Amino acid sequence: MKPVFPFTAIVGQDEMRDALVIAAIEPRLSGVLIFGDRGTGKSTAVRALAAVLPDMAAVAGCAYNCDPADAGALCDACRQAEQRITRRIPVPVVDLPLGASEDRVVGALNLERALADGAKIFEPGLLARAHRGFLYIDEVNLLEDHIVDLLLDVAASGENVVEREGMSLRHPARFVLIGSGNPEEGELRPQLLDRFGLCVDVQTPVEIARRVEVVRRRDAFDRDPAAFCEAYAPAEAALRGRILAARKKLPEVTVADEILSRAAEICVALGTDGLRGELTLLRAARAWAAYEGEAAVSMAHLRRMTEPALRHRLRRDPLDDSLAGTRVARAVAEVFVE
Repeated sequence: MKPVFPFTAIVGQDEMRDALVIAAIEPRLSGVLIFGDRGTGKSTAVRALAAVLPDMAAVAGCAYNCDPADAGALCDACRQAEQRITRRIPVPVVDLPLGASEDRVVGALNLERALADGAKIFEPGLLARAHRGFLYIDEVNLLEDHIVDLLLDVAASGENVVEREGMSLRHPARFVLIGSGNPEEGELRPQLLDRFGLCVDVQTPVEIARRVEVVRRRDAFDRDPAAFCEAYAPAEAALRGRILAARKKLPEVTVADEILSRAAEICVALGTDGLRGELTLLRAARAWAAYEGEAAVSMAHLRRMTEPALRHRLRRDPLDDSLAGTRVARAVAEVFVE
């Protein structure tokens, strides 16, 4: 397997790294949106995190990598099988290109088999490959509308439904959606924007020392990937253990009514639409508390997650042209007055 740049070797970009870790701990957050400059390590971070995670159990021979321990989420073939053999596979990271056709995304009839022997064989698409892993879309704000509609449907249901050429099929498609892009090149549709649990901004570092360290580490990795990865193996193992411990602890983390009330206060102060903001903020704060080994969500956890959970859910204010992050920070300072 080709070596992947270690997640723990990424310099800076703390907010992006923390958001990706939280998404790995709590997949119900629906994903992470990363806005920022090109060449700031967005795609590197996604692949690096997937490489940190331990191999997952999957049904051998299944096109959708079904989880043998989750009987309620098996595909039809796995559900009907008399015996299911388990194998271990890496967590998948699937790229969704901007120009991808609908057939490539959702899957289609295998035309070769259909023409050769008349059999209607389904050829799984990118959504099938991404099941239980990460679906990464670079320049997500330039994605075509009909593909956006498909993603919205699948993200809401956790299933991909294919009905075409006289064929009707559905299969599980649950994945962590990771999108990246530059907001200057186009806005993201509100419906898709709202589906991302967290939104972070990344910027090109301006400190000379940090830029030098980024270049030094990347150059060292390119010259000798094996040695570089070996040097960071202990840190990668420690992070893996911490993520697994957080996943195990997550169901036990409690949330006091005071925390829920404060989450609602901050959402009301910012004028967010619907209640998805509170729910996302709650889940993110709980995951962060589990990551820190805490038994209950504190105000500090809630405050830490407020900006990435809410900055992309703000209504446009014609009387306030401040950046979204600035508006959230201002509201946090008002609401979290001790």
